[in-house]
Amino acid sequence: MRTRTPLYPQMIALASICLVILLTIAASPAHSAPRLIPQPPNLAAKSWILIDAQSGHVIVQNNADETLPPASLTKMMTSYIAAEQIETGNIAMDDEVLISKKAWRKGGSKMYIREGTRVSLEDLLKGVIIQSGNDASIAVSEHVAGSEDAFADLMNQTAVTLDMQNSHFMNATGWPADDHYTTASDLSKLARAIIYDHPDHYSVYAEKEFTYNNIRQPNRNKLLWRDSSVDGLKTGHTNAAGYCLVASAKRNDMRLISVVMGTKSIDARAAESQKLLTYGFRFFETVKSYNAQEALVTPDIWMGAADQVQLGSADDILLTIPRGAEKEIKAELDFPSEIRAPLTAGQVVGTIKLLLDGKIIHESPLSALESIEEAGFIKRIWHMILIFFIGLIS
Repeated sequence: MRTRTPLYPQMIALASICLVILLTIAASPAHSAPRLIPQPPNLAAKSWILIDAQSGHVIVQNNADETLPPASLTKMMTSYIAAEQIETGNIAMDDEVLISKKAWRKGGSKMYIREGTRVSLEDLLKGVIIQSGNDASIAVSEHVAGSEDAFADLMNQTAVTLDMQNSHFMNATGWPADDHYTTASDLSKLARAIIYDHPDHYSVYAEKEFTYNNIRQPNRNKLLWRDSSVDGLKTGHTNAAGYCLVASAKRNDMRLISVVMGTKSIDARAAESQKLLTYGFRFFETVKSYNAQEALVTPDIWMGAADQVQLGSADDILLTIPRGAEKEIKAELDFPSEIRAPLTAGQVVGTIKLLLDGKIIHESPLSALESIEEAGFIKRIWHMILIFFIGLIS
């Protein structure tokens, strides 16, 4: 009679092999799906740029530093300066502004103010922003600086403070003039300043219409009707400039600013701007990598009253990155191996580098988050001796 070999040992061995395979698979790093980002849209325009408003990161640009006539996009600077002057107390929204003959006679788009009358500064600013009134812009410039020429000088000084390196203004309206120019890049900086420097004034840019002197005029920014996330900023048009639009939109916690210059029609500037905004929101996100004053590393410090010092970033570090890439960001903190007291809070000690796919996407100072005074005489002498012998050994 033939005996049957028991199957239990083989079954146990097979189960063990399967368990090892399963554990190996579980321990293996998961392979995430590749990030698929299409090429940015190619626009029918002379120049364009798309930036994240919070981080200032440039997502897309084309000829963004080419100097071009800005047309009525100039009025963004006019309204920004007025907001600055209001917040410093030099002028007030309820000021009654006397309308000059120059303002009244100016051609082009108008608010239809009358010479010799007085109009509140609040109404004039709505005339500038919503109706794109040349007459209102001149009236505001004269109220702020005494004359439009003096105001233009103030515009150019303000451009320097905003790092608008390729801009020069000759008037408050954008009326064609020699030596009156800007760039898409500079306008994105101006738009960002309007939004964040004077948030209480920014809401006017979202208003769809304004009525003055029984004349109702709609905002020329068609995206205000087409996209509920759009809440500004300004349109412009002359024969030389073409049709231009600076737009801003906010979806969830992300705000984008687009600048499109030199399109061929009102509909084209809106459509091309929409392409940029859709591309940015669809494929990118803004994340806070580190908080301001967050300790990123705590190295030893020599000859200090404390033995260690906290190092981090003085400001929040915001990154605009492809969606889903946050976990792939790698940080490198570069700082000396030997840090000596005294240190003052905010003193730069090293560099924070953030990398994605092996490329540096952000670089900023690594600073002391606290002040460290020198230690007493005995501790300093002792640390000097230690440093000397460590140097010999190394």
